[in-house]
Amino acid sequence: MQDKISKIVSLAKRRGFIFPSSEIYGGFGSGYDFGPLGVEMKRNIKQVWWQEMINNHDDIVGLDAAILMNPKVWQASGHLTVGFADELVECGECKKRFKKEDLKKNVCPECGGRVSQPRKFNLMMKTFVGAVEDEASIAYLRAETCQGIYVNFENVRQAMRKKLPFGICQIGKSFRNEINPKNFIFRTREFEQMEMQWFCQPKDANKWFDFWKKERINWYLDLGIKEKDLRAIEVPEKDRAHYAQRQVDIEYHFPFGWGEIEGIHNRGDWDLSNHSKYSGQDLKYFDEETKQKYFPHIIETSVGVERSLFAFLIDSYEEVLGGRTKTTKAKRKVEILLKLDKKIAPIKIAVLPLVRNKPELVKKAKEVYQLLKPHFICQYDELGSIGKRYRRQDEIATVVSVAVDFQTLKDDTVTCRDRDTMAQIRVKTSKLVEVIQRILEGEKFLKLGKSIK
Repeated sequence: MQDKISKIVSLAKRRGFIFPSSEIYGGFGSGYDFGPLGVEMKRNIKQVWWQEMINNHDDIVGLDAAILMNPKVWQASGHLTVGFADELVECGECKKRFKKEDLKKNVCPECGGRVSQPRKFNLMMKTFVGAVEDEASIAYLRAETCQGIYVNFENVRQAMRKKLPFGICQIGKSFRNEINPKNFIFRTREFEQMEMQWFCQPKDANKWFDFWKKERINWYLDLGIKEKDLRAIEVPEKDRAHYAQRQVDIEYHFPFGWGEIEGIHNRGDWDLSNHSKYSGQDLKYFDEETKQKYFPHIIETSVGVERSLFAFLIDSYEEVLGGRTKTTKAKRKVEILLKLDKKIAPIKIAVLPLVRNKPELVKKAKEVYQLLKPHFICQYDELGSIGKRYRRQDEIATVVSVAVDFQTLKDDTVTCRDRDTMAQIRVKTSKLVEVIQRILEGEKFLKLGKSIK
């Protein structure tokens, strides 16, 4: 199964999804750059999540908080204490550090030297703000996006005239000095989060926790994740985050084992009460119905963007032995098909002239490409045989391939080919934008073909 990760990593680089960061300089540990297709897929995942939160639910608004914040924020949140730390040992010879649980013997796995007793090492990434690098100028790259939401709770509530319950969502970068980043983009030091914080009355917290747990699981299933590869684990009290009254980890079955892609937390009033205490600002909510003031409880949904993207890639990856087209003379041993959901596939449409050595076909194909480009993320491809180009588009999850052939020059129709079934329909170029839009919205391919004749 681990071999599947190697195949995903190879495909990701070869087709422009994900590259090793700073590769020409030998790379940079756990750093990855998202290429032309990767950035489109990542943007689609964030857009679908944002639309789910903002458009499909009432009383959720957005925020984009700063990465650098007053260091007191991290004191109040508990991140500067040993609560946000890994237990590590250090080799007395090579000075490298390792997680205690990763060692089988009390010796360094790199050089064989003796290691120290376990010590707590904070995961916050430190930097300096201003011209002088001293204690007074220390700042931190945020370790999670949610603290920016909590410190803006009262600003958002007043500006948007919100009453409980309501939510604030945010997408942004976070940073953790992970000692042992691994498994490609699953665990990295720089990552992106999609977080929603739902503020509610304390008595309703359990009800909302169950509601959001169900909503978030369904989101993955609706985007094509196989149910057998998804599970929700109730985390026991001894293993929960320090702020969590209740915690559920949504996990995906990666080739290396089950791994968390999203956390659902009942954070109680930990965050608002602590920020109120450390800042001196009253962050209690006045309930007009009960005439009482209290700290709202918070239900958090926190998604790792890269982890979910990784899960979507793995779940959609298929190998077809002998090739998909059985009639071809030069049969391939295996063909790759990436069956990403239409909403998150990076390229929606590929425009392919039947052959490249006929100027009239190329000219018409480029006209079709220009017709579609303002409406969809498209790719124009004329290199190689039409069969090779179809396979190339299948590898990058292109939803529909549009072939411009000699019949196009006669009646102005093109062939639309469905990625998953390879079914084909003829469409007038004048109706092409409408038809493709209907396909992307989920209309069945062949049924649509009959309805437009």
